Amino acid sequence: MEGGSVATPFGRRAMTLGMLANQVMAREIEDGKTVDKWKLFRALCEARPLIGVTDRALAVMNALLSFYPKDELSEAHGLVVFPSNAQLSLRSHGMTEQTIRRHLAVLVEAGLIIRKDSPNGKRYVRRNGAGAIDEAFGFSLAPLLARADEVESLAAQVTAERLHLQRLRERLTLCRRDVAKLIETAAEEGARGDWEMISMHFRALVMAIPRTPTPDVLTTALEEMEMLREEIVNLLEMHIDSRKISGNPFQNQRHIQNSNTDSISESEPAIETKQGEKSEIDRQTLPVTKGQKDADLGKRSVNAAGAANESHRSPPGLGIKAFPLALVLQACPQIADYGAGGAISTWRDLMAAAVVVRSMLGVSPDAYQQACEILGAENAATVIACILERAGHINSAGGYLRDLTRRAERGEFAIGPMLMALARANGNSVRKAG
Repeated sequence: MEGGSVATPFGRRAMTLGMLANQVMAREIEDGKTVDKWKLFRALCEARPLIGVTDRALAVMNALLSFYPKDELSEAHGLVVFPSNAQLSLRSHGMTEQTIRRHLAVLVEAGLIIRKDSPNGKRYVRRNGAGAIDEAFGFSLAPLLARADEVESLAAQVTAERLHLQRLRERLTLCRRDVAKLIETAAEEGARGDWEMISMHFRALVMAIPRTPTPDVLTTALEEMEMLREEIVNLLEMHIDSRKISGNPFQNQRHIQNSNTDSISESEPAIETKQGEKSEIDRQTLPVTKGQKDADLGKRSVNAAGAANESHRSPPGLGIKAFPLALVLQACPQIADYGAGGAISTWRDLMAAAVVVRSMLGVSPDAYQQACEILGAENAATVIACILERAGHINSAGGYLRDLTRRAERGEFAIGPMLMALARANGNSVRKAG
């Protein structure tokens, strides 16, 4: 800083520790450091929200920089400008002197300029015999030059945040459009699902977005909207698959019939094997008539047709996609207490914890196995976690699981809205506790 000494303000303005700190910082400018003043000013305008200056104060700063004779700020050319208030008013688009003084104080307090007052408070310059500036009294731009790197870094941060917010808005707009059109398509095609409830949930998500949202609010809204879109796509894919199976005349899906009234349930494979062995012994030891041969041939053809029909069936539980594990744990945090070591990090951990919780809630193994076959192992474990969260409001967990399984088999149950409701409830409780 010019003079290398502390500059105290003129008149009744008090000296503060902030002024002293700015002057100390201004002395630490690297030797030979130069910065384009207008490029630095644009960065200062970009970083304005983080620095804490107003747009009117920046207009005064622009006027001060216009009085600096060079385009490059450097100590070699001096860093003090000394315009009068009248000249500052002209270059500040007619701003009054009282307003100029107020915004000059803002720039000083923000640590962007330093007052270098003369003995009588006037702004002027003293030149030597060669016409060069010997000493100048006015406003020093040394703090601005010293903080050039900081200002540019803050400007880059503000720019990145603005671009991030813009991308979040774009993604949310596209997702809103997708959900609206998919709901309309599902209603027109008559797809299975509670589309009235889904539509109401969609409108509630849209109405919850404020007019000027923060990035955190937009991120939460986007996650919920994407989950809703994924759930709708799942329901529509199931509808498409059902139309392909039921509408193809070359498949036997519509006429599955088993005329073997003596067949054994699939849940008892050991009994079926024993009976098969016995019938084979009977055929070997007893005489076989022609009518018995025809009956055996008829049973074999029926069993072969049934096996062929079973080979065309899709594996159970593959029609519904599983949601991200992180979302399930966010919506159902209580399930983590039943994981190995009190934590859940993989789907295998969640399914193991679900078996423990299933037994604790009194859900029969048969009901849980049926849920795994219809929903899939991951989704069945997710439903158990959701039931655990609402255990205090459910009279019979087993009956509730069976009902959800039957509704899912008919295409009338979706896991997404239940998960999102629990995620919002747990999120609100966390915020209130914080």
